[in-house]
Amino acid sequence: MVYRRPPSRFGLNSLSVKLSLLISAICLIAGVCAATLMLKSEEKQLVFEEHDVLKSSTDLLVKQFNERIKTKINIAQQANSVVAEQLFSKQSSITIKNKVMLSFNADGSIRSASADGLSAAYLPKENYSPFYKQLFNDSESLWRIIAPTLINDFFNFYLITKDNFIRIAPPNWALNTPAGYEFKSGSSFSYSKEGMDLIRKPKWSKVYFDKVWHKWVISLLVPLYVDNELLGVTGNDIALSSLISHLPVGDKEKHLLVFNSKGQLLAHPDINSNLLISYGNEGKALDTKSFVNDELQSIINAAIKMHLPEYSNTFEQDDEEHIINIRKIDDLDWYIGVYKKRSSTLSALRDLKLKFFGLFVLYAILVALLLHQALYQLVLRRLHTLVYAVTSFGKGHLQIEFPPINKDEIGALNGSFRDMAVEIRKLINGLNQRITEKEIAEKAANRLSKAVAFSGTAVVITDENFVIEYVNPKMLEMTGYPNSHFNRAPLLSIIASEMAILIEDIDIDLRSRNYWRGDTLIQGNNKQAIWVSLSVSPIRELDGEITSYVASAQDISFIKESQRKMEQLAYFDTLTGLANRTFFRMQLRKSMALAERGHYAFALFYFDLDEFKRINDTLGHDAGDQLLIEVANRLKKRLRAEDTIARLGGDEFAVLLSGIESQEHASDVANIIQKTLNAPIKLGNNEVIVSASIGITMAPCDSLEEDQLLKHADLAMYEAKAKGRNTFHFYSQELNAAANERLFIESELRVALKEKQFVIHYQPQINSLNNHVVGFEALLRWYHPTEGLIPPDKFIPIAEATGLIVELGEWVLQESCEFVVRLTEQGCENNISINLSARQFKDSNLVSTLSKMIIKSGISAKRLHLELTESMLMGNVEAAIIQLHELKALGISISIDDFGTGYSSLSYLKRFPVDILKIDRSFVKDIPEDTNDMEITAAIIAMAQKLKLDVVAEGVETREQIQFLQNNNCFIVQGYYFSPPIPEHDLPNLYERLNKYSNSEIINS
Repeated sequence: MVYRRPPSRFGLNSLSVKLSLLISAICLIAGVCAATLMLKSEEKQLVFEEHDVLKSSTDLLVKQFNERIKTKINIAQQANSVVAEQLFSKQSSITIKNKVMLSFNADGSIRSASADGLSAAYLPKENYSPFYKQLFNDSESLWRIIAPTLINDFFNFYLITKDNFIRIAPPNWALNTPAGYEFKSGSSFSYSKEGMDLIRKPKWSKVYFDKVWHKWVISLLVPLYVDNELLGVTGNDIALSSLISHLPVGDKEKHLLVFNSKGQLLAHPDINSNLLISYGNEGKALDTKSFVNDELQSIINAAIKMHLPEYSNTFEQDDEEHIINIRKIDDLDWYIGVYKKRSSTLSALRDLKLKFFGLFVLYAILVALLLHQALYQLVLRRLHTLVYAVTSFGKGHLQIEFPPINKDEIGALNGSFRDMAVEIRKLINGLNQRITEKEIAEKAANRLSKAVAFSGTAVVITDENFVIEYVNPKMLEMTGYPNSHFNRAPLLSIIASEMAILIEDIDIDLRSRNYWRGDTLIQGNNKQAIWVSLSVSPIRELDGEITSYVASAQDISFIKESQRKMEQLAYFDTLTGLANRTFFRMQLRKSMALAERGHYAFALFYFDLDEFKRINDTLGHDAGDQLLIEVANRLKKRLRAEDTIARLGGDEFAVLLSGIESQEHASDVANIIQKTLNAPIKLGNNEVIVSASIGITMAPCDSLEEDQLLKHADLAMYEAKAKGRNTFHFYSQELNAAANERLFIESELRVALKEKQFVIHYQPQINSLNNHVVGFEALLRWYHPTEGLIPPDKFIPIAEATGLIVELGEWVLQESCEFVVRLTEQGCENNISINLSARQFKDSNLVSTLSKMIIKSGISAKRLHLELTESMLMGNVEAAIIQLHELKALGISISIDDFGTGYSSLSYLKRFPVDILKIDRSFVKDIPEDTNDMEITAAIIAMAQKLKLDVVAEGVETREQIQFLQNNNCFIVQGYYFSPPIPEHDLPNLYERLNKYSNSEIINS
């Protein structure tokens, strides 16, 4: 087609007319704008001068405030240095005039208020140590010196260590804080610790409301380092009102505005002290939005966002324009603004605006006429030609020619339209091709639909909301349900009720990640649930939008059955069929995970059979196995299917009881287990009765850690055994404390042996007829350097259990021999009685050790009396008799201690080479009130006389008891009536006192 120029047919709508009008308007606007800019320039100059005056006064105010802040920081650093040097340095120079009396409160805390009421300290009991005992004293003395000066500059001054120790003046915080409060996890300590490992500089906290003093404060916190180790922080609190008072604006026309980077308002003309306290008590921070208008709020937002050290602007308030200068205080993260009304110096500019306006209107009209002619010749005529070609192309004339391409912009536009026409022609051809491809795709989709319908895998298709729209025949065949059962049902409804615990997790994965894959059970119609490998995936459109989901389920019942048989071998006890230790730990971890979500509770039972070892040793291992099988069967019958019953090894069993939330419910189950086990069990021709000592712990109440929970159950079981067996006991914090105490004593025993912390006290044995000392009993005492006196009944059983009693006993024997030697040298030669433990008595080296001691010390063997209990001798009687005769061969005397409280078998007693019987204090203490005790004591004395044995009565405390014993021919007594156990250096006082008693009427009456 030949190109020709198109006719002009646009009339008033012509672009030339519109451009002429537009250019005229632009020129007019440009003139007005130029005049306005000139006037604005003059206005800005005046505003600048006003801002400059305000800036100068703000500079002076901020400079003075910064100097005061630096002074506060210097004081806080100096105080921190004094605390580090005086309390934590090895060269500390503090002299303690008096020791602080510490109060160990029942709530688990240690508190101490200074005598002058200036400061107080707090520490949890579990963190108490000799270091903190000293720190209580040292810090009180230091605070008495420095606190009065620091409180003049700050609201208070305190030290917080990483072990939760606090010393503070004034004392209110330490005295009133609740027990268990973690100071080191509080806002002061944690806020100050951020970044301190790098900079080690003081840090200001945010402004907060102090609920102890009911005022808004800010804290200046300094890290406390000693030898590059962070030990804690020292803190200084300043009342917000006190700090703001150092910002006087000095002019009635100026107003102060203070806020921080979080938008919290700290000072404003409309804020008073009552309002601040009201907000603090309600736990709210003052927001700038509540006190300033929108214009001033936008200025505040800009200052915070840009982080500029200085920012000036204007705003309107109460129908008057104001100017404001804002300065940033970096140390406090504060912004201080001073604002005032703008002056009236701008009124002179109004007259100039009218004169400039008329001049620039004339200028705009002239320029518009000249530009119109130039634009038409250069642009508009050529645009008319291009419009004609584009219009014709749009009407379907696809082969029309476009104007020629030139080097200017309109020529480039002509070329672009020419290229566009070429692309449109290609696009139309492409659409025709895609229609053909779509027909081919529809045929392929039809083939795919048939493949899904006849697939050997169950397939379910849902909409984007997981509502089922299609199931294939394999799904119907696998489950036995009709198609109507699945129509419009939720996808997760196909999962069997046995897997209900997984439905929530599957739903979360599908909605967060849009897919899920795993093994599960699907519900069948009147048939057992089917194990399948289920995969759910999204179907997306080309734009990525999910329109549906497809779920495929492959039957894996055979695989699961094989796994079940393998797991039976791996996770279950072959003898009893119960779960083994591995499976039990797996189930425990699952239960713990469910409990952590807050909607699940369970009880853990841990027990063994009280009589199993005796039955196993007596009737043989086959009978023991038969007993374990019977116990397992009884437990399976009496407990629920959902409970996990495990045999952990030997005769140890554990039970996980799901859904147990109260101790009452757990107690009922424990009673059921004990009654079940107490029923007689037939083992061959024998019938036995067994019992269980059950330890119980509750989750998640007692712990949310697996190993900790097992430890708690074990502690509770041993406590049940200690209570007499065939009972149950719940875990408590006291059991844990007792275990910790036992561990502490066990570790300290070895140190005590090395550091010689043990001493021996001696209790005299007195002939009540003449008040003469006939012997002493050596009694071991342990004085720990920090814990003080530790009772023998606490450390002796632990020493016995750990074997340390042998080494400790040798030391006691050696010291006792040396004691007898010293008595002989003083002309007071006497007997010494020493208690032997069961572990010592069974020690094969006992006889040789004693022989060496006797020879080395040179004492007379007859002066050495060894005391043994009946229970020690009754285990292996024949071996005990041999050991006793070997001891007797050395010339040593043998005493039976606590006679009457053990086996008291006379048939054995007459075979033992015993010299002395000691009547236990439990029979003596109630004489003469308890006639039964009197009869038993008299019988023991008479029996000893018949066997020609000496008798010593223990625990004698009254004159009446001595009189009764004398009446029954027992004259050797030991007890507090004459003397408690005393150290060796008190023996002269003892002899002096006994001489006085000999002359008194009380003793001789």
